[in-house]
Parts: sequence; C-alpha cells; structure tokens
Amino acid sequence: MGHAAYRGAMSEFPFGFSVPDPDGDGKGGGKPGGGQENPFDQLGQMLSQLGQMMSQAGSSSGPVNYDLAKQIAVQKLAGQIGFTAPAESTKAVVDALHLAEMWLDPVTTLPVGATSAKAWTARDWVEHTLPTWQRLCDPVARRMAGAWVEALPAEAKQQAGPLLAMVGQMGGMAFGSQLGNALAQLGSEVLTVTDIGLPLGPDATAALLPANIEEFTKGLERPASEVLVFIAAREAAHQRLFAHVPWLRQRLLGAVEEFAGGIKVDISALEQLATQVDPANPESIEQAMRSGMLEPKTTPEQQAALARLETLLALVEGWVDLVVGEAVTDRLPGAEALRETLRRRRASGGPAEQTFATLVGLELRPRRLRAATNLWRLVTDKHGIDVRDGLWAHPDLMPTAEDLDEPLDFSERLSTSGEDPIAQLERTAGEQPTDPKDSDD
Repeated sequence: MGHAAYRGAMSEFPFGFSVPDPDGDGKGGGKPGGGQENPFDQLGQMLSQLGQMMSQAGSSSGPVNYDLAKQIAVQKLAGQIGFTAPAESTKAVVDALHLAEMWLDPVTTLPVGATSAKAWTARDWVEHTLPTWQRLCDPVARRMAGAWVEALPAEAKQQAGPLLAMVGQMGGMAFGSQLGNALAQLGSEVLTVTDIGLPLGPDATAALLPANIEEFTKGLERPASEVLVFIAAREAAHQRLFAHVPWLRQRLLGAVEEFAGGIKVDISALEQLATQVDPANPESIEQAMRSGMLEPKTTPEQQAALARLETLLALVEGWVDLVVGEAVTDRLPGAEALRETLRRRRASGGPAEQTFATLVGLELRPRRLRAATNLWRLVTDKHGIDVRDGLWAHPDLMPTAEDLDEPLDFSERLSTSGEDPIAQLERTAGEQPTDPKDSDD
C-alpha cells in the first residue's frame, strides 16, 4: 500500500469484532434469565466469526489478499458494466485496431506489437492485470506489514506468535480490500490496457474497453467511431514499444518496484503510537492510524527511482503522442483536439492516477509529456524516423531528464557522427575508460 493507503486500509476491517446477536433483538446474546454470557463463549464466537470471514475472503497468502481484492473489484463493477463485451463491440475494436496499425506503419520503424485484439469489460481488465498489480503492490505491503513485527520487543514476538499470524492475515485482508476498491475505480475509467503508461496486461495483447470509451466520448462532441480509432492508435503504438523494446517493460516496472521497496517506516513513531492507543478502544487505534504518524519519508534512493520513472514515462507517452499524431492527423478531423484532451488527461492525473498514487505511494503521470513530444519531434525532423526509433534499441541511448530541458543539444549530439545509434553507443563505450566525462551518465 502507499502512504495514504496505509492510514486508511485498516479501517476497512474495524479493530474489535462485535458479538453476533442470535436473537436479532439488538440486546446481544445474553443468557436466558438475564445471566451474562460466559466470556470464553464470547471469545469462541468471536474467533468463529473471524475464521468464517477469513475463509470467505479466500486462501490468498502473503502481504495482500488478492483473492479478496478481485472479489471486491468484481462485485463493485458488476452493477456498472456488463460482464461480457457485446459481439459488435469486439468487431468494432478489432476493425479500429486493424485500421490504426495500417496508419502507424509508415510513421514508425517499430513493427506491429500486438498479435491479438480484445474488447474487454472492466471485469476483464481486473482479471488480466491483477498479476502485474501483485508484482507492484507486494513490495509496499510487505514493507508496511513487516514494520509492525520489527517494532515488537523480542519477548513480545515469542508470546504473540499465533496472534501475529492472525494479524498478518488481517493485514492481508485490509490491503486486499483497499486494492479491490482501487481496481474497481481504475477499471471503470481506463480506456485501454496501456492507459496509465505501464504494460499491465498479457504480452502482445491490445485491449480496449468499449464501455469506458463510450462514456469518455460523451463530452467530446466527436463521432464515436473517430474517437475509437484514435484510442486504438494509441494502444497500438504503446504495444509496438512494449513488444519491440525488450528492456522497456522491466525498466518501467522495476522503477516502480524500486520505489516501493525503498519504503522505510519510522520504528520510533510506531513505539510512540503504541503509547497513544487504548487496546480496548478501537476508535483510538483508528484515529492514531489516520494521524499520519506512520507515513513513510521518501528516501534519496526513492527520489532517484521516481525521477527515472517520470522521465521514462514521459518519453514513452511523448513518443506515442507524436507517432499517433503523425498517423492520424490528416485522416481524422478531430485528431488535434483529441490529442490535447488525452495529453491533459495523462499530465494532470484523474481519479485513476490518484488511486494508483494511493496504492503504490507515487503519482504515475508523465509530468514532462509536452517536453518529451517536442524532443521526439525535433529528432524526427532533423534525423528521420530511423534514428528516432533506433534510440529505443538500448536504454543508454535514451534522452535524459536534462535532455528534455535542452532538446537542441541532444539533437546536436546525434549529429556528431554518421553512425547508427548502436554503433555510436559501442564507440562511446569503448572511449569511456580513457575519457569518462564523454559519457552521458
């Protein structure tokens, strides 16, 4: 979970469990004749209730209960969007992607990346992206959950062994609940499987969500077919990058994992928290959890990972923005207005991006999208699409955050040699031992 999420996650399942009221009269489960329930019976009922709740939540182990996450997301989405995409939606998506691929072919050297085209419902999106969410969320949840155990004195850990296992399971359920709610929100908003800039879905699968695209189209005053082809072109362009730039998927997901894995919880804050709560009063615990005391501080390593992620996201989105613009501007009358709408949507970050920030602890938006688009346009105009797309061949060839500030300097450096980018990289690497300052790094 992310910083804010952790404060709210545990509130999904309150601390302390009310005893079931078998009589349904609101007076509790007292014994006949006004006698008080045996406290051990109360404990037994509570544990039985807890066990039942855990069994219903699925058998998922680990820091996040993904069975529960999926269950909650699917339940929330069931009332909003149908469980299967209509046949006509599937045909429209396949046709739109086919047309988009033909338009993209002349404007990029990267070939078609997707071998299958899908029309997904929000439920399909949840099911097919959950494995990647697991990879992204586990480091955060494991860090946050482990901090509680680390804070306990050694004797307390020994005494609380069975209880810690139960608390761990409860934490997994709380995180799972938080993730499920977040996925439901994202699933009702995303337009394609690559919509937030990460390769969340199965390899080589282009997927559009027609119901969400239809909702998105309502405020645009453009024909639905035009919007669909434009969105399809963006999805197809993303898929070309993810399929034919072997290092890109690992770099993007790795930067998120690196950021999440660097979360450190202030143990002294945990100890201070322990002195402020009354175990008999669940409200005091919840209040303390929401106080922000446990919010992790961002480390320099995390800041560096975040900067790398933001730059790479901007370069991906800028490249997609440029090539899609070149592919569709002369063919779709509303293309420029659609490009601007999508730029603003990605750069400003809507509820979906805020949800991701809550989940993983960082805002996933390419803050420098326009600068990246301008750099790619400059390189294209001066050097052509072969050189531009050739830069994706190796991560060391990619523009840096500093290059986004000075795109002319970057373009000039590309002019210093007639070599192709890979040959230039090999030559530069060969010079590094004798003249390290020549390296871009």
